[in-house]
Amino acid sequence: MVTQTTECKRVLAMRLNPGEDILQSLRAAVKENNIQNGFFLGGAGSVSRYRVHVVETTNLPPGDLFFEEDGPYDVLDVTGVVINGRVHAHIVFSDKEKASGGHLEEGCTVLTFAMIVLAETPGVDLTDWDSIRSL
Repeated sequence: MVTQTTECKRVLAMRLNPGEDILQSLRAAVKENNIQNGFFLGGAGSVSRYRVHVVETTNLPPGDLFFEEDGPYDVLDVTGVVINGRVHAHIVFSDKEKASGGHLEEGCTVLTFAMIVLAETPGVDLTDWDSIRSL
């Protein structure tokens, strides 16, 4: 286990509009605000299309399984980290029958809106936190 204690420098609240790609928007906001390290505190909204990947195997490093689908979905949460300016985010979404999610990929398109909150934590070094994938 690895732990670090830090304080939050600032909180960035983002509102995404219809048609915007969630991952592209998060990357742009991180770059525009010069955020190197941080934690996504949550997110909500809706998408007209999702694209994610999940781990496919128990081998290390695990293989990835990508899946995508069109249709209206509620976004239940967006979570993850920013490591050295790189967004590593996950999304949870649902329709009337099921909830699902995975590693956020380009192709998650906002339907009505999306609101996502990011806490910048410059005092924590997340460089080696994912030693399997070397993020």
